[in-house]
Amino acid sequence: MAMKYNTEPEVLRRQVIMETYRSRGPGGQRKNKVETAVRLRHLPSGITIVATEHRSQAENRKLAMERLRERLIKLNRPRKRRIPTAVSLAAIEKRIKEKKVLSGKKQLRKRVEIKSESGE
Repeated sequence: MAMKYNTEPEVLRRQVIMETYRSRGPGGQRKNKVETAVRLRHLPSGITIVATEHRSQAENRKLAMERLRERLIKLNRPRKRRIPTAVSLAAIEKRIKEKKVLSGKKQLRKRVEIKSESGE
């Protein structure tokens, strides 16, 4: 089976655009001065992964690469075929009942012939 996306670390590094930025939220001076947040954009799939948990850019980069790899592995898995469920007995009986009602209506639409008793 051929994999849709390659998940080897060396190949991923070449397929990714890495951006660093200042993380948002609480954290004060250290967080506002240093660009520790990492955003990875995987070009072949269009997936964007963000890691802002750690104060170290290297840790965030490693975490983002792990997340990207996990996401691609999930995308590479073949989808399971859906097995249709059997029609229940109640559903079959309901459909037959509806058909009988409809056929009864159609029977009423037929033209009625009136035969005279005099024989004309």
